[in-house]
Amino acid sequence: MDKRNNDFNFDFMPIGQAIKKARTAKGMTREQLARIVDYDPRHLQAIENEGQYPSMELFIQLITMFDISVDQYIFPDKKSDKSTLRRQIDTLLDTLDNKELSVVEATIKGLCNAKE
Repeated sequence: MDKRNNDFNFDFMPIGQAIKKARTAKGMTREQLARIVDYDPRHLQAIENEGQYPSMELFIQLITMFDISVDQYIFPDKKSDKSTLRRQIDTLLDTLDNKELSVVEATIKGLCNAKE
């Protein structure tokens, strides 16, 4: 959709920031991402930092690559099943073995107990 269209006034900045956060969490530079998606790093910078709208193709590629749930940004008042952060944590947990998962479990239990 045309950003200049007054009927559609969506702030893409939060999604751009989520993409940037997910990219840096994976230890990926903007230049590395640019090579993967075949876009100029300056275009990616504008998406991440200036809220520039990407093409639909690039948008789908980025949110899929970084497992970003856009529901929380498009429908901010709706309670989503899992936030982007929870989905990313689930993905990371899937890479751990049982011994590592027991450490994570003990850490979570310790955090919950500390809140009480």
